[in-house]
Amino acid sequence: MPGLLLDTLRRTVSSSDSNGDSAGRPIWLMRQAGRYLPEYRELRAEKGGFLALVYDTDAAAEITMQPIHRFGFDGAILFSDILIVPYAMGQDLQFLVGEGPRLSPKLVDHALESLVAVPERLTPIYETVRKVRAQLAADKTMLGFAGSPWTVATYMVAGEGSRDQHDTRAMAYRDPGAFQAIIDAVTEVTIEYLCGQIQAGAEAVQLFDSWAGSLSPSQFERWVIAPNAKIAAAVKARHPETVIIGFPKGAGEKLPAYARETGVDAVGIDETIDPLWAMRELPEGLPVQGNLDPLLLLSGGAELESGALAVLEAFADRPHVFNLGHGIGQFTPIAHVEQLLATVRGWRG
Repeated sequence: MPGLLLDTLRRTVSSSDSNGDSAGRPIWLMRQAGRYLPEYRELRAEKGGFLALVYDTDAAAEITMQPIHRFGFDGAILFSDILIVPYAMGQDLQFLVGEGPRLSPKLVDHALESLVAVPERLTPIYETVRKVRAQLAADKTMLGFAGSPWTVATYMVAGEGSRDQHDTRAMAYRDPGAFQAIIDAVTEVTIEYLCGQIQAGAEAVQLFDSWAGSLSPSQFERWVIAPNAKIAAAVKARHPETVIIGFPKGAGEKLPAYARETGVDAVGIDETIDPLWAMRELPEGLPVQGNLDPLLLLSGGAELESGALAVLEAFADRPHVFNLGHGIGQFTPIAHVEQLLATVRGWRG
């Protein structure tokens, strides 16, 4: 049996209830395999830096499974990073302590054609997926992922993350042809990367667009919707049974267009979206994922319970996967995650 999470995303739950509430709501959390877990911190101290962990397939599989062993989430999200794609495209990738990821050479000053692709850098990721799927119970869903082309391109152009994506947005206006070439190249590699994860055992994949909120409506159509639609169509053509979740963080009022035009099977919504607005504006019956504020999970207490219940009740009449509006924070207490799980699993709409 595929389990409640995959059934919900496929909209194949019992017809007597829109989300199979007799079994509760499926739940997983973005960044659930990571620094808030003491077992992760222990393994990282033993093994070394972040990239070393990603490329140690036994360690990466163990990390992916850690939150499943501890909490029994309905889905396991691959332990990796969205910047593996530019790394495979030929940029150098480093994770600097206290500073985050760095890519070089920066495409703001170097041509895309100067990169020499290293596609074998994707192979260990597929092996991690295989190892995790072999360990997962049949009713748990294996989730793969990739960064969406716009967000990945912002790092490739600037060499690092930024608050307003100034260098990338300026390049997209100044030289749209050159920027289109970057987006097209990322799109093609992402299609192959996601298909490789699916062939290795991923049953659903998520496209993370962490910086989608920085774009104007016309730029959003060109740099977010269009490439994501191309990815969704290509992946679906090869793997029609696989669920694709789109997560354009910060999309706001552009979210309904994203949901209609990209062809994704479900949309993730961030904590800034009013669930009642999403219920009204998103296509009828489309599964949603989200959208508790990660800071509310960090805070805990009665407000956490009431906030989680508000999300559950807002989406009572729609297929819904409970999640956060973005990734779980590294200082989130384990007890707060346990409190959230008890609330979600105890709810009957």
